[in-house]
Amino acid sequence: MIEQKIYEDYVAAMKNREKEKAGFLSFLRAQLKNAAIETRSETLGDEKTLEVLQKQKKRLQETIESVQASGRDDLRQEAERELEFLSAYLPEPLSEEEIRRIVDEVVQSTGASSMKDMGRVMKEILPRTGARADAKEISLLVRQKLSS
Repeated sequence: MIEQKIYEDYVAAMKNREKEKAGFLSFLRAQLKNAAIETRSETLGDEKTLEVLQKQKKRLQETIESVQASGRDDLRQEAERELEFLSAYLPEPLSEEEIRRIVDEVVQSTGASSMKDMGRVMKEILPRTGARADAKEISLLVRQKLSS
């Protein structure tokens, strides 16, 4: 279970006096606890845990982009380190080729032919890719496929 692995890594970071990693993992644990409270459950399953981790990944990527524009190199490096810590718990992302293959399959199986069908196609693709692909990237590939 991913949530248990995060806890174990947090304890190990505390024992090894890795202050930055322990701080970030503590923050992640708090986010997971908040999500569990929202769903009124004791713990989250791996699927819900991955959703929370994906949100944090997106937040960190947006932080990196905005900090780069302001020229704050120290904050960018901190966000990149946190993203590196986080990536240890996320599944390996799908390659663009694999995403294109899934898009092609779904477009063919649904009979989608225009941009009007985009919502239906996305609804089919997102459960297949799960946390292994960025929805923005999928959306871009679907747009390309349906507009050609």
